[in-house]
Amino acid sequence: MIIPAIDLIDGQVVRLYQGSYDQTTEYSFSPLTLRNQYAAAGSPILHVVDLSGAKDASTRQLALLTELMTETPLQIQVGGGVRSEQDVQELLAAGASRVVIGSLAIRQPELVQSWLKKYGGERIVLALDVAINAQGEKTLPSHGWIEASNVTLEQVLDGFIAAGARHVLCTDISKDGTLSGSNVALYQELTKAYPQIAWQASGGIGCLADIRALRGSGVAGVILGRSLLEGKFTLEEAIACWQNG
Repeated sequence: MIIPAIDLIDGQVVRLYQGSYDQTTEYSFSPLTLRNQYAAAGSPILHVVDLSGAKDASTRQLALLTELMTETPLQIQVGGGVRSEQDVQELLAAGASRVVIGSLAIRQPELVQSWLKKYGGERIVLALDVAINAQGEKTLPSHGWIEASNVTLEQVLDGFIAAGARHVLCTDISKDGTLSGSNVALYQELTKAYPQIAWQASGGIGCLADIRALRGSGVAGVILGRSLLEGKFTLEEAIACWQNG
């Protein structure tokens, strides 16, 4: 499915370039208006990221997230700054269909695995974003892409799958926010190696041809952010492309 995304800093809709807070683009859209537009366009699910909370837990935007997740037909998966089980519980109680967990899954995999066992694989999305190094290894930066790590995607997946993981959002950081096309080969490799996972592709979608290129990759969903905000195509066009080619 096509999954539109809303990234938020201090209540403002933004997009980061390759995960960098120093390269932030702000948009004039109201988050609630944007949510309603995406729902009206026929999207069944919305991806919301609290970038303020991801950077600093004291600036979490729980009130706004709660508002976004109420009185809407959309399923909403939300992440950014999830650091404790209390955060998971608060977001689920606020209306989240799924909670997205990123850097904590790299730093404390056993803890996140325990949450998967407790809440179930349908309530948690792992955001295992990759930086592909010169050797072709898929390393996993932690702390919202701010800090590098030597952990690879493959090293952590088996434990999460054993704990019941079902949904993984994977971003090639080099593609994020660039509108330069998705890393189709990456997703083809991952969906073939781990068919039990519903993979969500994220990063680089700049035109309908990029969506079309992913149709045969095996991914279950495609995250769209900057391309929709900048009018490269409409959400209705994206959904039609995904369904019909």
